[in-house]
Amino acid sequence: MTQETRTPLDDAHAAMEAAPDSETARLRFYERLADGELYMLLDAEPEGRNITPRVFPLEDGPVVLLFDLEDRLSDFAAGAVPYAALSGRAVAELLAGQQIGLGVNLGHPSAIILPYQSVDWLAETLGHRPSETQDHPEQLSAPRGLPESLLTGLDAKLARTAGLARFAYLVAVTYRGGRKGHLLAFVDSVPGAEDALAQAAGEALTFSGIEAGEMDVAFFRASDPVAARLAQAGLRFDLPEPEQIEPRQQTAPGSDPSRPPILR
Repeated sequence: MTQETRTPLDDAHAAMEAAPDSETARLRFYERLADGELYMLLDAEPEGRNITPRVFPLEDGPVVLLFDLEDRLSDFAAGAVPYAALSGRAVAELLAGQQIGLGVNLGHPSAIILPYQSVDWLAETLGHRPSETQDHPEQLSAPRGLPESLLTGLDAKLARTAGLARFAYLVAVTYRGGRKGHLLAFVDSVPGAEDALAQAAGEALTFSGIEAGEMDVAFFRASDPVAARLAQAGLRFDLPEPEQIEPRQQTAPGSDPSRPPILR
């Protein structure tokens, strides 16, 4: 018998099951769910951006089915079926307010049924946008006392922002007026990528499980005088280079973030 391939969602689910009282483990599972590509079972082939999920009326409420591997969906359906490939965050946004839950990876190690309240919570959490402020850092030093969950979360989250910046530095900072905190400074970000990078940093903080946590985000060029100070004091995160792929027309629902799928 062939051993089933384990996925990051399987590992996150196992960690959550092994520590049922751990808020951090639970948040990590939801983060993996949001960041991963999922395959949603449909009632019919997509028509442009319009999709019709197959809804299963369970005793505790209706759910749609998602799998993190195409093979898992095919195994469940016992053959070829219409489906849409979407990110977990796109699924949450699509179903928010619809009172529809999620059946995830049924029949596999990370099988779980999430009620619609969890879908709404995830959509609301992912929809939070960082606020802009103006402040002037006066002192920079090495970050101290940060939980491993935040550093691991940042590393994983920034690995998904390929090509949006060259690297980032995490430093402890003291601002004019005495306010202290931590600053994630991106260097040589692509114009227009600031919102996406700030959102990624904010999600890493949210899903780290730190209560009332706060981390500022700033953007600099490598030629800025402060860049040398950041390099001396900061913990560096290298963002991956963008993959070189042949251009092709995107037609699958959810493949273009600016044109999300629409429920029929």
